[in-house]
Amino acid sequence: MDGLSPAGRARARRAAAALVLGVCLGGLGVSATAANATAAAQSSAEQPYVRVHRQSVAPAWHAYAQIEPIATVELRAVASGTLRALRLLPGSPVRAGDIVALVGGPRMHARLVASAQRLASAGARRQAAARLLAIERRKLAEQLATRQELDAAQSELGAADAAVRTAAARLRDVRSQRIVRAPVAGTILQLMAANGEQIAAGQAIARLQPAGHLWIRAEYYGAQASELRVGMRGRFRPAGAQGRGVPVQIAAISPALAPDGGLRVGLVALAGHSPQGWMNGQWGRLRLEGPSRMMAMVPTRALILDQGQWWVLVRTPKGDRPTRVEPGSARGWQTEIVSGLSPGQQVRVTDAFLDYHRGIASRYTPPD
Repeated sequence: MDGLSPAGRARARRAAAALVLGVCLGGLGVSATAANATAAAQSSAEQPYVRVHRQSVAPAWHAYAQIEPIATVELRAVASGTLRALRLLPGSPVRAGDIVALVGGPRMHARLVASAQRLASAGARRQAAARLLAIERRKLAEQLATRQELDAAQSELGAADAAVRTAAARLRDVRSQRIVRAPVAGTILQLMAANGEQIAAGQAIARLQPAGHLWIRAEYYGAQASELRVGMRGRFRPAGAQGRGVPVQIAAISPALAPDGGLRVGLVALAGHSPQGWMNGQWGRLRLEGPSRMMAMVPTRALILDQGQWWVLVRTPKGDRPTRVEPGSARGWQTEIVSGLSPGQQVRVTDAFLDYHRGIASRYTPPD
């Protein structure tokens, strides 16, 4: 610039300044355009509002349940005496008809002796009646007796035969009373007597769980309990078991609440589905399913909890309006809405909680 006049040097300085300013402004313009594009993309991806839609869902009820016997059988002594030969333990398996114990002692021995004596007496009477009938027949053939005497001898033989049969039946009955048998197959749950103990007629000796007579008992609480019905189906999976579990259905519902306020429900395995591996006292998870129904669905993050009640922000021409709703079960990222919303309404999902509580700082008074 040394060869330029003072006026030329001034024009050159002004041109350089303009060039630098243009470059700076151009750079600012590019940065602003990129920032606006990024913000628009983020705003588009967030989708602050979602439309409420209806979806077919099958309601489900979940609970913990326990396997227990439908009923137990008590093994009782038929006759009084001294208990003997009891070799069972709790948990011992038995088959139907197995000998569980014997009943002996002086009283049982006396009954056996008396029954045997009655049978011997009846047998002696029958032998005498048979000899008398034979004599009467010979006498009638020799015309030394009448027909009436022969008939009387035959009647005595018939009565003696009946006495023998009765005495033999009584002896068999007394002998059978000495033996305590398992009426059904199952597992011994509890022993209530011991060898050498004097027991009375009808006294319980052991408690038996019949094989296969197991069911599931569960308790449901609150409003969901009132929706349960006999015949509803589901699946039960014992703790530690693999697979989907055994199909079951409700067989009975208790007419009264349990002391803890729950409704007791009894379930059995469906026909054709053997509950393999079920054990008395085992716990597991129970899932019951109801008929499908159409429910309004919203994203779970749209729900706002405030003072024990659930709300959503519904989009209106005048802005977002808080609306109270009753949510149902959560299904993944979606939640059923039992009441409070209609299909087609739009609810806020982005920063819904913050927008609902906007201005809370102005109502909050910090402590001194």
